[in-house]
Amino acid sequence: MSLKNTDHWGATSQLLHWTIAVLILSIGAVGLVMGELPRSPKWFWVYTLHKSLGLTVLALVLVRIAWRLYAGAPPPVEGTPRWQARLASLTHGAIYVLILAMPLSGWLYDSASGLRPFRWFGLAEVPKLSPSHEALADAMHETHELLFWVLIALVIGHAGAALYHHFVRRDATLARMLPRRWLAGSVVPTAAPSPDLPPEDPR
Repeated sequence: MSLKNTDHWGATSQLLHWTIAVLILSIGAVGLVMGELPRSPKWFWVYTLHKSLGLTVLALVLVRIAWRLYAGAPPPVEGTPRWQARLASLTHGAIYVLILAMPLSGWLYDSASGLRPFRWFGLAEVPKLSPSHEALADAMHETHELLFWVLIALVIGHAGAALYHHFVRRDATLARMLPRRWLAGSVVPTAAPSPDLPPEDPR
């Protein structure tokens, strides 16, 4: 499998895509459960895990953006209407922005909340982005939650579009983000005319 992106997403792009997707789902689950836990040592452990995973996603999405600039992206699948390709491009861009903004807003919220510095997975202390500021902390907390729900809505739309292309249009949109041997038999290839045959008589 090619590392760079050709007509198919390469191995590096696939690994980053699915790793980030799994981490975002994990962070969302932890974040939703975290609010229901009593303030105890377990709560602080879960809270630190949530923040550590968020900063991991921030680092990975920066790597993914850099890799995409280097490796490029496959062109739209043949036959995709221009408006769908344009909408997909805008959706991808919005998802990138949100995946960047969410951990940054959470980081800023944590910094402004006045809590003691936390250690990323217990390994390295994370610096503060701002001094303690109650109004800023409140604003970033609300922003963080809003960005999460907007991101979830876009991800659902993104996944729904991929399933639509796979099961309705039966093209390679979804298969291109999976190893080539996966879903290989479920995609209907575009028929190409044989160069040895004359063109059909339009009459």
